[in-house]
Amino acid sequence: MRRRAPLLAVVPLLLTVAATPALAQSSPSAAPQAAMFPATTSVGVHNAYEQSAFPYFADGLDSGAGMLEIDVWTDELFGRWRVSHDLIGQRNNCVGATHADGLRDGPRNQDLPACLRDIRAWQESNPGHRPIVFKVEFKDGFHDRGGLGPAAFDALVADTLGDGVFRPVDLLTRPDGSRFATLDEAALAGNWPSRDTLAGKVVFELIPGTFEQGNPFDDLWTDEEYSRHLRDLAAEGRIEQAQAFPAVLGAEAGDPRERYEDESLRPWFVFFDGNATTYVGPEVDTAWYHERNYVLLMTNSHSVAPAIDANHPTEQEARDRLHLLAGEHASIVSSDWRDPGVLSAVAQRGQG
Repeated sequence: MRRRAPLLAVVPLLLTVAATPALAQSSPSAAPQAAMFPATTSVGVHNAYEQSAFPYFADGLDSGAGMLEIDVWTDELFGRWRVSHDLIGQRNNCVGATHADGLRDGPRNQDLPACLRDIRAWQESNPGHRPIVFKVEFKDGFHDRGGLGPAAFDALVADTLGDGVFRPVDLLTRPDGSRFATLDEAALAGNWPSRDTLAGKVVFELIPGTFEQGNPFDDLWTDEEYSRHLRDLAAEGRIEQAQAFPAVLGAEAGDPRERYEDESLRPWFVFFDGNATTYVGPEVDTAWYHERNYVLLMTNSHSVAPAIDANHPTEQEARDRLHLLAGEHASIVSSDWRDPGVLSAVAQRGQG
């Protein structure tokens, strides 16, 4: 059985579908707010937790962005979730506010629970806010044996944000209360809510981290570990405990879920995340994701030819890039854009 090696030991050194439901999409002419959530294209901010991106995490929440990224490390010594880009220390723009008045008050550089408290305080003062995806990169993966595994993450999110989260069980549940067997079945059937219906909710997407991927002692990455977690919770009748969606990381041709040798994990992936330049290349059919109602996140969107500035393009350049990649079937386009003029924009997926 594959297991992750503890970080402290390292530092020194497709789914086969038996019966496919009819694919469902929103009408191409539907307004973005009324369209099914994955049928729209919004804008995300890479490493939004860094102070160079936003002085306070609340500024990112206020920016209108449809996705904000957070990097998390599992601190084995102190049993906590650190938020930082670097292996050592903790550097971020979260303050751990207990109410809206404190979102820009007090010391920054706090841990993941503090970032979640900022989200909760902001949600309480912004009811009916736009749906926001929080992309969480677990830099060194989960550390289940140290009490920092998928179940602990779920409990932390649930305890802090409560019903403010759109969970896997929400995608699985039909309007009549019955449930699809897997996330893939639910997505194929178009069981996603509209953006209007998702107002006031946040969504968590989980990806394996750069350190984890380079760790020769870690052969159980975040994507596989959390998909196992989802599968097992569903089998045990406890899927409502899950708070996040694992993503298949890395753009490639065909169905990228086929990389998972355990075929029982494949139906638990409906989020896909990779470099925009690869997705728009000749080998990848991005319409395949759109037709199946999967969420497709394109990173480094500025680098698609003709390249534009990664931080401060003109508003017109950024809007043109949004619409270009919407036409390439992206659900979220991500870069390091800072200017709020385009961050709140939402386009119709599939329409350039």
